[in-house]
Amino acid sequence: MRFTLPKPRSLAAQLFAMQAVLIAVLVVGYALFSFVGDRSRAEEAAGHQATSVALSIADSPSVRESIRTADPTATLQPYALAVVRDTDIDFVTIMDPRGIRWTHPDPGQIGLPFRGHTAAALRGHTFTETYTGTLGPSVRAVTPVLDGDRIVGLVSAGIKVEEISQRAQGRLTALLAAAAAALGLGAIGTYVINARLRRHTHGMNARELSHMHDYHQAALHAVREGLLMLDGQYRVALINDGGRELLGVGAKEGVVGRSVADLGLPAPLTGALLATRPRVDEVHLTADRVLVVNTSPVSGGERRGSVVTLRDVTELQALTGELDSERGFTQALRSQAHEAANRLHTVVSLIELGRAEEAVDFATAELELAQALTDQVVAAVGEPVLAALLLGKTAQANERGVELVVTPDSRLDDGLLPDTLPARDLVTILGNLIDNAVDAALGGISPRVTVTALTDARPELILRVSDTGPGVDPDHTEAVFRQGFTTKPSGPGGRGLGLALVRQAVHRHGGTLTVASEESGGARFEVRLPLRAATAHRAVAAGPTAGSGAGGTA
Repeated sequence: MRFTLPKPRSLAAQLFAMQAVLIAVLVVGYALFSFVGDRSRAEEAAGHQATSVALSIADSPSVRESIRTADPTATLQPYALAVVRDTDIDFVTIMDPRGIRWTHPDPGQIGLPFRGHTAAALRGHTFTETYTGTLGPSVRAVTPVLDGDRIVGLVSAGIKVEEISQRAQGRLTALLAAAAAALGLGAIGTYVINARLRRHTHGMNARELSHMHDYHQAALHAVREGLLMLDGQYRVALINDGGRELLGVGAKEGVVGRSVADLGLPAPLTGALLATRPRVDEVHLTADRVLVVNTSPVSGGERRGSVVTLRDVTELQALTGELDSERGFTQALRSQAHEAANRLHTVVSLIELGRAEEAVDFATAELELAQALTDQVVAAVGEPVLAALLLGKTAQANERGVELVVTPDSRLDDGLLPDTLPARDLVTILGNLIDNAVDAALGGISPRVTVTALTDARPELILRVSDTGPGVDPDHTEAVFRQGFTTKPSGPGGRGLGLALVRQAVHRHGGTLTVASEESGGARFEVRLPLRAATAHRAVAAGPTAGSGAGGTA
């Protein structure tokens, strides 16, 4: 036979049971406290009532006159019964100073000694006590009857304890009825509140909620993507480890509860996070990263906040830039292959026409021109990645009708660049600067782009790119490096990202990026990247430095 353990009750059910028990305990405790208090107050009130009746009888002149007669019972017994009938007193006993009864509710007790204490009354004092007499336990008052200064009798008036209990029980019954009504209303209210709580917790019990919280925390901190939750006032309500890393805020910083505008993020990224409309796959730059931002508002009749996801596409963006360069190289090679085919056809045609010497001269001249260009680049820049980039960009620029020139004072031997300066970042920096310069030089007279690459003794790597374009407006020397800024028409992939990526890469390596106008027209971009001391020593020993005023066009 299998026994199945009962399923743990939901948190709402447990709260309901706890609140119901708490209300019941409070109500019952209050009822018992009230009963005891009412019983005590009822006994006290009964003592005052009995004292008042006893004093009234003792002060009555007719009572004193009846005591002087030979048979006081004859007149006092009807009087005592009338007082009992007209008041809430259970008995009135009038007796002589010795305690022999003249009156009693039970006529058979007349003439018998009074059961109770009379010593204080015989001394002229009125007192109350609870005593068990012929009628059972009662609260009674005993007072002397004075005829001048002489005590001629005693009066005792009392109320049975049973009657007092009945009065307290009546009040207790009313109190319990009110308590039951309060308990019922409290139970209904608790049920309604807990029904709403069950809806919010989806009927889950405390253990299930605890497990869900553990899973939530584990998933939140395990994902590499950044997750940011903002409330209706654009304050950070939640941020995971990935979000802290991508936004550059440390774990020790109090981010939760702060406004997005106070996090020190770049203005475009802050604007995207503060936007009321959703943002889908927007690219934004921070000091060190390229982020894809998605925002989704959380609404329910009113704005409750938004959920922001962040993806790091720094490496993807670098790879995309390299792919674009490779595509440019491919197009340039295709164009060069087409030109080479034309030249080959020319050589073949000259040979067929019997002009062998002209064919040889033509082929030799073309070969010398291509080899001279390669020798010039390789001699100036021994770094293989940069040399390949410059050769490819030269072919690409020539295809677009722009002459790309490497200045004679350029000098960058292989092995000079430290491991902390990866080739990918150099391709990003120099490739984007050249592409920007070629775009600027297009359409002008004798369009030219001049490139300088060398090292100095500081130690620094210096990259200069000049063009013969329209130049940069002095008012825009800082704006050109912001993401989205461009003076060219937008293409399919958007504009205004290249120079922003250049500045990001330069700042990441602690360098500087400046732009100025050339005297002959056009713009000159200069990048200075610090190198390690050992690298600088090799650079100084290898060749000339930047002190010769490099940067002019050749």
